[in-house]
Amino acid sequence: MDARPLVLRNTKSSFISAQITMQAASSPTEDYTYGTPGTASPSNNNNDSPNRPTMQQTHVGEFRDDYSDGVPIVVSRATYIYVLSAALNSCNLGYDIGVNTNAGILLQDSMNLSDGQLEVFMGSLNFFAMVGALCSSAVTDHYGRRGGFVVAALGFIVGIVIMSFSQSYGGLMFGRVFVGLGVGFGLAIDPLYISEISPAAHRGRLVTWSEIATNVGIVLGFMSGAIFFNMDEGRAWRAMFLMGIILPTIMIYLAIRVMPESPRWLVSKGRESEAKEVLEKVYPPGKLQEDAILIPIPEAIELESEAEHAVGWKMIFFPTPAIRRMLLVGIGTAVAQQAVGIDAIQYFLTFIIRESGIDSRAKQTAILVFLGLLKLVFILIAARLFDTRGRRPLFFISLCGCAAALLLVAFSFIGKDEENTDNSGLAVLGLALYLSAFSLGMGPGAWLIPSEVFAISIRAKAMSLATFSNRLTGTLMSSTFLTTANAMSWSGFFVLLAVICLLAAAFLYFFLPETKGRSLEDMSMYFAEITGDNSILEVEETILRRKNQLNLEGIASESLATSDPPPGTMT
Repeated sequence: MDARPLVLRNTKSSFISAQITMQAASSPTEDYTYGTPGTASPSNNNNDSPNRPTMQQTHVGEFRDDYSDGVPIVVSRATYIYVLSAALNSCNLGYDIGVNTNAGILLQDSMNLSDGQLEVFMGSLNFFAMVGALCSSAVTDHYGRRGGFVVAALGFIVGIVIMSFSQSYGGLMFGRVFVGLGVGFGLAIDPLYISEISPAAHRGRLVTWSEIATNVGIVLGFMSGAIFFNMDEGRAWRAMFLMGIILPTIMIYLAIRVMPESPRWLVSKGRESEAKEVLEKVYPPGKLQEDAILIPIPEAIELESEAEHAVGWKMIFFPTPAIRRMLLVGIGTAVAQQAVGIDAIQYFLTFIIRESGIDSRAKQTAILVFLGLLKLVFILIAARLFDTRGRRPLFFISLCGCAAALLLVAFSFIGKDEENTDNSGLAVLGLALYLSAFSLGMGPGAWLIPSEVFAISIRAKAMSLATFSNRLTGTLMSSTFLTTANAMSWSGFFVLLAVICLLAAAFLYFFLPETKGRSLEDMSMYFAEITGDNSILEVEETILRRKNQLNLEGIASESLATSDPPPGTMT
């Protein structure tokens, strides 16, 4: 499979007009070529399938004049503010991971929890997040993306307050429900909002800000242990939890007073003038070309609406080969992120460090902060590489690095109990390499890929399903971590995770195409090309027929309303 970035070029820059052109197969101004810019494609490319669109190789990031004379447009100050505000929502998830990693042992000792109860408490976050993810599309489509941010923040605040003042395990779990719902909303809305507010030339880098923010939150959660180091264990974990209400409170203010609504959502509600105002802030002065940006948005929204009427969930449950490839790539990538054990390892880092032979609470906290900062550094590196080096290379480097690091951790535990050896330094080194390698590709990329590959007609539902699948896998991994590690031995468990990393790398090698620089509206055409599936275009043809039918009905209704009434009719 050719993994080069392929970009459809259409002079009308319209998904719907492209479909009409392919049916007509005649317009010379809407010629599709495959190869390098300015060169004709091989003749057999069109002869094999007259109705099959072919593609033109272009430079990375081409999208609605994102490039001018080969130079990408500059990201506006307003765009940075909006993306940073949205990414702050991910800090809430990160803080929950970090604070639970630090407070897990304190919580278990203070409330006399068993390993099983602690596993359920940790893993239940992902379970409740699945519910939030499934509900996110309905809330954000109805109340807007900003409304989704407010709902997510409120979930965090309510849940954190309940957990902080809980006196029983049942109270902890009740508060966990609200925090989990907030996490589910946040995971679904963050990359969606950022991808809709960002120019495509910079989309890959900006979407990774969500992952960066998650890791900032993790570091803050780790540091909370140092802040309350001298406090009694029974009160320390409560204070650490309660600090978590600061970020969601700030998030509510930003969503209401600072962040604009997504241009796509505004257009879907018929508020084109407001969408134009937002885009004028997103694009630098003189760079916004209305015909290239504003016109395709309502066409894409109309296409999505017509798809809902034409097929609804049918495209998800009975997908064509191209749609199936989108779902396989998008959902498969989201599942792979959790299958390699990241959430489980992060939640139980303190337990792993303790099992390696480090019992000091001060040393454990110092190591956690070091690991969190290291992970954050590699996330920042990945953010700069995704749009220059591509998605595929970083994924393979990341997964192979994770596998090697996990084998190193496994080796540090081999023979530990029998020989009474101290391999704690080797274990910490392996954990550092694992978190670094993960952050280089799988961390940010697992959410970047779903936001890029799903067609407009299935994007909202498919993103919810990807988040649901990610959280389900995280639930299974986190809720069984201690039990499985104790049953298999710690070394055997880490070997198993290394094998999973290699299997994930093989999956992505065969199924993941290179998506850097792709426009959101062109993804259906793109997957139709790489899968050789024309049936996906039949979906658009069905939508067009329905739209034409509605237009004819509207014309007929208007004609009846304006025609002269028959004799004897009251007027």
